[in-house]
Amino acid sequence: MSIATVTTNARFSVAPMMDWTDRHCRVFHRLLTRHALLYTEMVTAPAVIHGDRSRLLGFSPEEHPVALQLGGSDPTQLAESVRIACDFGYDEINLNVGCPSDRVQNGAFGACLMREPGLVEECVIAMIAASDASGGPEITVKCRIGVDEQEPSVALRDFLRIVSEAGVSRFAIHARKAWLQGLSPKENRTVPPLDYDLVQAVREENPALHISLNGGIGTMDAALGHLNGGFLGVMIGRAAYQEPWAMLSQADEKVFGTAPRETDAREIVQAMAEYAGRVEAPVKSIGRHMLGLFAGQPGAKIWRRYLSENMYLPDSGPHTLIDAMRAMDRIPAHA
Repeated sequence: MSIATVTTNARFSVAPMMDWTDRHCRVFHRLLTRHALLYTEMVTAPAVIHGDRSRLLGFSPEEHPVALQLGGSDPTQLAESVRIACDFGYDEINLNVGCPSDRVQNGAFGACLMREPGLVEECVIAMIAASDASGGPEITVKCRIGVDEQEPSVALRDFLRIVSEAGVSRFAIHARKAWLQGLSPKENRTVPPLDYDLVQAVREENPALHISLNGGIGTMDAALGHLNGGFLGVMIGRAAYQEPWAMLSQADEKVFGTAPRETDAREIVQAMAEYAGRVEAPVKSIGRHMLGLFAGQPGAKIWRRYLSENMYLPDSGPHTLIDAMRAMDRIPAHA
């Protein structure tokens, strides 16, 4: 896909989420929306270089448009990872400058890099050169507004100035500071206060940049409000995962102005059961992403309970998804 096309898709994207947005999740999400940009989980540069590349980077053609998120802080390693990833055909490659987990702190990357915009500059210059040489996709960055003792209004502006001058024009900004000491990764997604006003201000100060807002966007109405307020993109995390039908099935019509898919949630179940049989993956690896499919609809608790109790059993399979749907029909919705 061209950069312009992927930039259009970035108007609404599903955030990269560790242990969540794997290839099965992305196939499921793609059944709900044709146009939203989907992201992989973060994959570290050393893993790409030394690990099982097919397992780490492989994806199904139906996932397009899809972006790879890389983690790392060594420009040489990141450039090599980009060269390798280009052969897989990703539509975007994103550098993680926002994850606050112990793993990334020990490796001195992720949100730690908010303190070192000069190093990020070196990284993205190397990544862009590698992608350009391989005929690859755009290099983008996902970041926080600051970390620990940093003053976000200063740190974010400095970061965007330095990294954009290095050639990055598209950013996804999680509108929270990350506390690397004292808060868990889970708490870092909810405890630090959101500062949408700051991200809005830097967006207005940098009209040449494509800035997607991330963090705390829990409904389609909220997403549309930010888009109508001037943001060129919104990136949805937990809400898209936990209530996929409510968030994603509306995106094509309400965000991209195209006709919605003419499918209902039950047809999605049928399609995922067929997919499970085709790829011969354990149904637990697929069903876990689908627990929230019927959230807010009659029978949602029955669906979730049946899957939770049965998809881990030795005799589970694609039929388990169908059986869970049938269980919703056999038991009163108020049960």
